[in-house]
Amino acid sequence: MGLAARERLGVERVLGFSRSRRTLTDALEIGAITDAAGSVEEAVSEADICFIATPVRTILDIGRQAMAATRPGCIVTDMGSTKSRIMAALTAREQRHFIGGHPVCGSETAGVKNAREDLYEKATYFLTTGESVDPTSYERLHGFIAGIGALPTAIDPDAHDRIMALVSHLPHVLASSAMNQVGSVSLDGREALLSAGPSFRDLTRTAGSNPRVWTDIFMENRQWLADACRVHVENIQRITRALDEGDEEFLSEMIIQAADKRNRMLEAEHLAPSELFVVKVPVPDRPGVLSDVTVALGNAGINIDDLSFHRISVDLGGVLSLVVSGGDTAGRAVSTLKGRGYDAVAVPFSESEVG
Repeated sequence: MGLAARERLGVERVLGFSRSRRTLTDALEIGAITDAAGSVEEAVSEADICFIATPVRTILDIGRQAMAATRPGCIVTDMGSTKSRIMAALTAREQRHFIGGHPVCGSETAGVKNAREDLYEKATYFLTTGESVDPTSYERLHGFIAGIGALPTAIDPDAHDRIMALVSHLPHVLASSAMNQVGSVSLDGREALLSAGPSFRDLTRTAGSNPRVWTDIFMENRQWLADACRVHVENIQRITRALDEGDEEFLSEMIIQAADKRNRMLEAEHLAPSELFVVKVPVPDRPGVLSDVTVALGNAGINIDDLSFHRISVDLGGVLSLVVSGGDTAGRAVSTLKGRGYDAVAVPFSESEVG
């Protein structure tokens, strides 16, 4: 994050704090930070935005330390893989300062020395908010995240954790399970692992990730992860029965369906950019409106390229201006919001006062 902020947004000063002196030394060496702080409080005392990149079970406590030490207007956010417990624990006052975040990217490599500034390029970057979020703070963080190349996407905290249980946490479970299963097999004096090819290496890429980080994630999201594991076990049992019964039709159909779904996933990653539109949404001045609008669009698969909020008055509320790509997307956004009672309209970016 420090590298991306400096290289892509021209941020001049990045303070970092870690309990590990080696981490700070490495971060200074590669330019991820410009200064090493001696405490959380020192690191955030003059910050505009504070990113917490620690194991998920420590985020809430560190976030509260940070919020107690920041100056007015500072945004505190995290980068953790679970969101529900953190967001549910925040008070209304804390919700104004804290916005949950999760960049859906990374690799099996760990440590500051493996950092790179292009990690977030075109990556989904989830944002979760409480009802009392400050619209100006959300606008600033959204712009920052877009500025480092990511795709900021609002999501409900519970929906986030349920999805991550399927697309992130379950794959880590399967990678570790497969590695342990194969690693314990030896036939005719040869270890099975020594015969592993690219498919097994791809499947187990994340096996052996940082045990502290991933044990915390598994425990924080244990309800939804356990459900995902149970469904996976049921699917494996169906496959096992098909093998026992010699059911080629079932096995063939399973492979075909998987291929179709994977192609859908890959095609979604290469959508061509299209003309920009501005969706204007008059909103009342009450808690929860920003979260309701952004999460509704996120759930509809609509990415907000940019946004701004113009507050008129307590009585009249304000106007959210949301920039989206493509006329079809703008139409879906308007339809989604009208379905939730908002009088939204869309105009081409070139015809909007935002442009």
